[in-house]
Amino acid sequence: MWTKENIPSQAGKVVIVTGANSGIGYETALALYDAGAHVIVACRSQKKAETAMAKMKNYKSTGSLEAGVLELSDLDLVKKFAEDFKQKYEKLDLLINNAGILLPPASVTAQGYELQFGVNFLAHFALTGHLYEILKNTPGARVVNISSLAYESVQVIDFDNLKSEKSYDGFREYSISKLANLQFTVELQKRINAAGDKILSVAAHPGTSKTNSSRYMTQEAIDSFGEIMPAPQGALPTLRAAVDLEVLGATFYGPDGGNRLEGYPAVIPMNSFATDANACKKLWQAGEKITGLVFP
Repeated sequence: MWTKENIPSQAGKVVIVTGANSGIGYETALALYDAGAHVIVACRSQKKAETAMAKMKNYKSTGSLEAGVLELSDLDLVKKFAEDFKQKYEKLDLLINNAGILLPPASVTAQGYELQFGVNFLAHFALTGHLYEILKNTPGARVVNISSLAYESVQVIDFDNLKSEKSYDGFREYSISKLANLQFTVELQKRINAAGDKILSVAAHPGTSKTNSSRYMTQEAIDSFGEIMPAPQGALPTLRAAVDLEVLGATFYGPDGGNRLEGYPAVIPMNSFATDANACKKLWQAGEKITGLVFP
């Protein structure tokens, strides 16, 4: 049973956690700060970051905290965040692409892409690309992408509907964004290996956890999931993916319970739609085309 007590010292490490002001992101940032890391609390506004940091500082730690303003619905602002980071730092040990949105009304990003695909996948693809060189030059660096078992409800990504040109179905688009995050994880590790770099690309899902991501859901829909884990336990798969010394690239961590929605973190097999080589390559090429970023 892997718990927070298994987290080794993170002293000296520089960490970015997106969406670190609440839920899984907050608990992830708090645990890494508690373990001694310097954590950039990346949120949509300075106020959200400072409010979260004030709560975290109630826990005495040798770690440190820094506010970062990151608006994931605009690729230009993602680039600005990354450029600001690179001006201040020469290393990045952990990039935790945690932030996400679930079942909003039909909406689009600044660049016109369906909001869930744009925020959950596309912005994090861009952020990883902008920060790739600094990750590459940091021994033992990792990228952790957050997915969901909802990915199993879809088989393919409709690249002709990325801007909701045909139709919008909130759960379908959410599931597609989470399938994309797994394909991104797999393809990133493949390309890292081909380039001879030493970064680990890993994925995690929190099971059913109490977070603000459910704000667009009805109480009836929330109750249909059964038992809801507290956010600190839901953050454990992310934390294990981020710090466990035995983690391998292109692996997927989630709760080990029989329903895979509750329990303690363990490796969870990905289905063939998440690991299909052609599908992963096609997604990557779309990400490159949309963002203009080519990496590794």
